[in-house]
Amino acid sequence: MAADITESVPVSPWWGWAPATAGGVLPEGARKVLGERLGIDPNAQVAGPPPEVTAADLPDSTLTDDALGALAGAAATGTVSQDPADRMQHAAGKHTPDLIRQREARPLAVPDAVVSVGATSEVRDILAACLAHDIAVVPFGGGSSVVGGVTPLRGGHASVIALDLTRLNALIELNETDRTATFEPGIRGPEIEHALAARGFTLGHIPQSHQQATLGGYAATRSAGQASTGYGAIAELITGITLETPSGPLVLGGRAPASAAGPDLKHLVIGSEGTIGVITEVTVAISRRVTEKTYGAWAFSSFEAGAAAIRALAQDGAKGDLPDVCRLSDEEETELTLAQSDGTPVRLLRRWLSSRGIDTPALLLGVWEGTDADTKRRHKRAAKILKAHGAVSATTSPAQAWDRGRFSSPRLRDELLTIGVMVDTLETAATWSKLAETHTAVAEAIRGALAGGPGGSEAKPAAVQGHISHVYRDGASLYYTFIAAAEDDMVAQYERVKAAANAAILAQGATITHHHAVGTEHAAMLPAEIGELGVRVLRAVKQELDPAGIMNPGKLV
Repeated sequence: MAADITESVPVSPWWGWAPATAGGVLPEGARKVLGERLGIDPNAQVAGPPPEVTAADLPDSTLTDDALGALAGAAATGTVSQDPADRMQHAAGKHTPDLIRQREARPLAVPDAVVSVGATSEVRDILAACLAHDIAVVPFGGGSSVVGGVTPLRGGHASVIALDLTRLNALIELNETDRTATFEPGIRGPEIEHALAARGFTLGHIPQSHQQATLGGYAATRSAGQASTGYGAIAELITGITLETPSGPLVLGGRAPASAAGPDLKHLVIGSEGTIGVITEVTVAISRRVTEKTYGAWAFSSFEAGAAAIRALAQDGAKGDLPDVCRLSDEEETELTLAQSDGTPVRLLRRWLSSRGIDTPALLLGVWEGTDADTKRRHKRAAKILKAHGAVSATTSPAQAWDRGRFSSPRLRDELLTIGVMVDTLETAATWSKLAETHTAVAEAIRGALAGGPGGSEAKPAAVQGHISHVYRDGASLYYTFIAAAEDDMVAQYERVKAAANAAILAQGATITHHHAVGTEHAAMLPAEIGELGVRVLRAVKQELDPAGIMNPGKLV
């Protein structure tokens, strides 16, 4: 059974991705790999959820009574809260260093108040109140940023608020003729799909953060979904967007299917990360709801061979041959996935691949989505091209298993942190001509950084695994997961790994981020990607739309 993309999960706690479950959620297969391959005790309890916070645990709010009164007046149908739990809930996203600091009760920046918006019409008045009282504004949706994008930084202002948009969660209009839907920004992924499914449609934008993230967050970060190879990333799906800025409203797109009326200003907003205004409305292209999925899995003799086959599919295949979900694991990720099961199916698969000369496979998973038997026709055409490039069928089971567990990884990170495991992900993208070299260079940089901590070469074994998750005509994304025993200072360990990986990415000329956005994590690297003149252009836009600099200070630029 496929994962239910309309099923929501409880709002995440301030210290992790999801509420704790009795006995944890660490699967037996993961426990086996940790113990046998990484020398990590899966039964350890190094750090659990921290205690609830009280007002005494937090810095005093710097908001004056006049400022609080102005905010309360502006948020006429919303709320203004200084409750410690609300402030902590909005103190960070899901950036691993922040989660570690929260678990260790280390200091974090916290907003002076949380303003929950009750109607989009209130946003303009709230921004005016913030201008009048020198208050920085951090737009906050699902809080799923993994790059520090919602960290409440003052940026030199007197105070900072988190502007919670999750009450703005309505479907405003669904136009079946144009196949577009307009939503308020605070609607979460499952709610989007539920609203569209009732009318027979889907957005098809399903990132791993889908159960928590909001449409406004998708737009603000230029998000990519797990099926973006088929449906397109959010930047391709947005047809119109409205931004409320400190200088006034900006309404973009939606007039016509295409326009030559100058540069497309929508793309100044998509990816702007709340630094120039607050997204208040988003119009997206929608598709007929999926009624059928066809699965496929193939093994290749190497990651490079698999990438070459995908490139042929992307460049030489017919439109639609590429699966909507196209995921190629490298040899290490494939091995660690297979090692989590001792079942007969895996043993038979290994024996079958070995008989075909593949002992260290790279596994490709494909999911074709549609409304009728066309998914089978697309699968058949793709299989022919893949087999011509050395693919060996691995049955459909691996792809179906991935689909069932597609939202489990973020919760798994919580459990691994609890038992003292350093685990995180990072991503980039490169052109086909540089993909293999980039894949190797970044993986080696991560592995070297993990071994280069206290103990040097005597450090415990680490896993560094990677995969392609989004495919384009001229290249693909690369997504890495690294796992190792935690050091005493896990934040320093994380920062050492990220610095090494970032240096390798820049050296290869790849992008600093494919879909995680910039936030605070990648801000220093942005000039290397867009140039100093490009940075000045972004600053000029901010100066025009946010001359006082109150919007999400310290992010992007």
